[in-house]
Amino acid sequence: MRILGIESSCDETAMSIVSKNDGVIVIEKSLVASQIDLHKIYGGVVPEVAAREHVSAIFPMLLELGVSRDGHEIDAIAVTAGPGLVAALRIGVELAKTLAWLWNKPLVATNHLEGHVYSVWSQTPTPAFPALCLLVSGGHTELFLMRDHGQYEPIGMTRDDAAGEAFDKVAKLLGLGYPGGPAISKMALDGNPNAIAFPRPMLESGDFDFSFSGLKTAVRVYLQSNLSLPAGRQSDLSDISNLSNIPDIAASFQQAVVDILTIKTLSAVQRFAPKSVILSGGVSANRALRESLSNELAKQFPDVTFHAPDLSLSGDNAVMIAIAGLHRAEQKDFVDPLTLQANPNMRLL
Repeated sequence: MRILGIESSCDETAMSIVSKNDGVIVIEKSLVASQIDLHKIYGGVVPEVAAREHVSAIFPMLLELGVSRDGHEIDAIAVTAGPGLVAALRIGVELAKTLAWLWNKPLVATNHLEGHVYSVWSQTPTPAFPALCLLVSGGHTELFLMRDHGQYEPIGMTRDDAAGEAFDKVAKLLGLGYPGGPAISKMALDGNPNAIAFPRPMLESGDFDFSFSGLKTAVRVYLQSNLSLPAGRQSDLSDISNLSNIPDIAASFQQAVVDILTIKTLSAVQRFAPKSVILSGGVSANRALRESLSNELAKQFPDVTFHAPDLSLSGDNAVMIAIAGLHRAEQKDFVDPLTLQANPNMRLL
């Protein structure tokens, strides 16, 4: 089976062609047009701007894929139907609906989060079930059990900020710009992760939920106290630039996030005894997190395999949407192209 994947949930326009033959998944083509440089000037993604950029990129990208006018080489189409920014989602969804009707091809409505999970199926060996999934991104931090394809059991989630959101907010406090995750990781390379004793919220909560809002606040309080500002005055970038230990702050904050995610995940491994652990989502690109989780898992649970996507597939892309769509297509889980609507609040669990 050969499937066309389409992704436009946020600020990346992406298309791919992925095939599966005799159980082997092959990435034939993958295209991604990022809008990061455009949104940097706003300090975050502007939905209307993202949607206009998707419109500009999507048709040239379709031509670049080299698909014939009748789509005869495509067996099915998979598109991100949600969650995401509704204005952005609609661009990809409407294109997929049009192509499915025009080419008379079956259509799969893919959940963006499920796509992130399936990004690891681009590699071999693939995860064994049951798999424990840690999904970490700008909008989501969740732990769940995957007992089989398409079967998910929630274990824990963030009660406030997601980990990626906390990275963005702390990067803004430190004047490091957007997106925050890569900026903090780069700055942390020159810092001491043990320099500042930031808190590790909810490690003793007795459950598998997360909280990162208090950690972000701890960074802000540290900055205010160390800048010696008059009572009531907020810091600005000129104040921050006077600090000499920004790398230490970045490294200590990053280490706190990594410790929380690693310890909670390993506790879930102890409780649920999975055969594999999957790390996915945009924050899976964080090397400190990858190394911490994989090393500690190998040390404490050597029989449990660790799986993380290739760095090129850790962010939003259409390969993951196509792979998730392949598994849905094999179960004949198709939708009507005349009635499908983008769902910004689409749930996986």
